[in-house]
Amino acid sequence: MKVPVTGGAGYIGSHTCKALAAAGHEVLVYDNLSTGFRKLVKWGEFIRGDILDGEKLRTCLHKHKPEGIIHFAAFSQVGESVCNPGKYIHNNVGGTLNILESMRDTGVRNIVVSSTAAVYGIPERCPITEDMPAHPINPYGETKLFMEWMLADFARAYGISWAALRYFNAAGADSEGECGECHSPETHLIPRALMAVTSELEDFRVMGSDYPTPDGTCIRDYIHTSDLASAHRLALEYLLRGGKSEIFNLGSEHGLSVREIVEAAREVTGVDFPVKLAPRRAGDPAVLIASNRKAREVLGWVPQHSDAHTILASAWKWHRDHPNGFDDK
Repeated sequence: MKVPVTGGAGYIGSHTCKALAAAGHEVLVYDNLSTGFRKLVKWGEFIRGDILDGEKLRTCLHKHKPEGIIHFAAFSQVGESVCNPGKYIHNNVGGTLNILESMRDTGVRNIVVSSTAAVYGIPERCPITEDMPAHPINPYGETKLFMEWMLADFARAYGISWAALRYFNAAGADSEGECGECHSPETHLIPRALMAVTSELEDFRVMGSDYPTPDGTCIRDYIHTSDLASAHRLALEYLLRGGKSEIFNLGSEHGLSVREIVEAAREVTGVDFPVKLAPRRAGDPAVLIASNRKAREVLGWVPQHSDAHTILASAWKWHRDHPNGFDDK
């Protein structure tokens, strides 16, 4: 099948483009390079475009007549969304509306959307299942939930089929070193730990050490980007077989604490980097772990790379091979 991937030059998008190409699909990378990188466009034709440009989207879909779309092109920094909610509403909601209207106008009927566990807010229990209430506590999570609502609205009105993949903590890098994580500024725990290993970060902080967990630090469900990529491919193939529109959690069903991530980073790198304890961040739940039963049963998806050692080793290899990130934004 022919598949446009919005945000395909980004971290998870590039992994998904590689997985699609490996499965024999024709990839179209649709990205404005605002946060993505031209060097990550390796597995398909590049179309430089913005999801806020509805005319260009319609032209692209009319020309290529794809079987479906995979949509990653959204802003995703929680802290920034609190300080600048308009940016997130404009891009995440407005851009997704443009995609859906372009699909309606050109007859494209299938879409897989990158959603997030942030829609759950502070969950009532763990593991988190898809039928639990969605109560996001920040604008980022709110925009992703609104995107899901729009999918359902367009499905009812125009017959569009969709899958929303709510994933937890994306981590790791491609085992062959062809794509990996590079953000500016970097806010994610694992790359920041590796920056502390190489002394790029002088002040690695553990935000909260008094949570009601075995070691006092937050527990999160880390999922390798290669596992996320396979889930997006499987979800689109499921829709093309006539599968029902659904929401799926993507997680490993296994939690790792911040201290466990720190120890894994020390073990993989052989460097005992310093750690400072800091107060909790407002709104951080103690534990977030997914149930992935639905994705396993419906999509046949099973995480293959999401143990702590594989995630840290792959991320460390990428970090060593790309110490300066990319310089061709």
